[in-house]
Amino acid sequence: MIELTLSCGAATDIGLVRDRNEDRYWVDAEHGAYLVIDGVGGQAAGERAAEIAAATIAEALGRNVSMPAEERVRDAIACANRAIFEEAQTNPERNGMACVLTLALIEGTQATVGHVGDSRLYLLNGASIRKLTSDHSPVGELEDSGEIAEQEAMEHPRRNEVFRDVGSSAREAQDADFIEIRNSEIAPESALLLCTDGLSDHLTSREIREIAEEYDGDATGIARQLVEAAVTAGGRDNVTAIFVAGPKFRARSSATGPRRGATRIRLGRRFWTGRTAFLSYGLLLGMVLWAVLHTRG
Repeated sequence: MIELTLSCGAATDIGLVRDRNEDRYWVDAEHGAYLVIDGVGGQAAGERAAEIAAATIAEALGRNVSMPAEERVRDAIACANRAIFEEAQTNPERNGMACVLTLALIEGTQATVGHVGDSRLYLLNGASIRKLTSDHSPVGELEDSGEIAEQEAMEHPRRNEVFRDVGSSAREAQDADFIEIRNSEIAPESALLLCTDGLSDHLTSREIREIAEEYDGDATGIARQLVEAAVTAGGRDNVTAIFVAGPKFRARSSATGPRRGATRIRLGRRFWTGRTAFLSYGLLLGMVLWAVLHTRG
């Protein structure tokens, strides 16, 4: 099996509106596991649901190492669902608590993704970006079907509604309308972004890609830039991002053109060179005219 040396970084922020951060993330880079979680429910119930999901999934993945990747992912998410649901049944204040999540398990060059709700996983390759997960929401279905544009979905009044979650009811790992599984090949030139909707509700896929173009080997720096950009753009929700880059990932190679930073430098140099030339030619022309006039005199 081919193994990729991946660089990973994560960041989270409470945002500008919420009084607590109900997002959680968990990374086990050594074993290729990456997880973002967005809690659902008031009175700290969503925060608690996210904490249970993170701890339960980490334990389940560590316990079932001999199972095929898809089974491990399904089982881990189902265990989280059961743990959240059972705690809610014993605590009336947390009745109905739940979360949405995206889990990626990378083995060799294969990523197995388990997904429930409206958190997201993007695949970046060169200058392209593609959303691998589907949003389990009314607005997400409209966007995925092409009935509304990305910007319309981001501004839609029902954008925060979801019809799948982890924990609000008893579910089985194989239920058809529960866990969405996606498989994708990860090339050395690829990168993954896992994020909560606090990021995707504020940044378009193009804006995400443009920030990823700044990648220079610092995956944590890119995760922070993405989170900060989402907060600056409105910060209506908690924001979490995990950025995972392959060993040869660069958003733009020398064959496809310069990166944005290099473009700015070259344009700046071109501007100053042009102005200097203009002044030089003007001075030279003035000297010639002065010489001509004085010769005639």
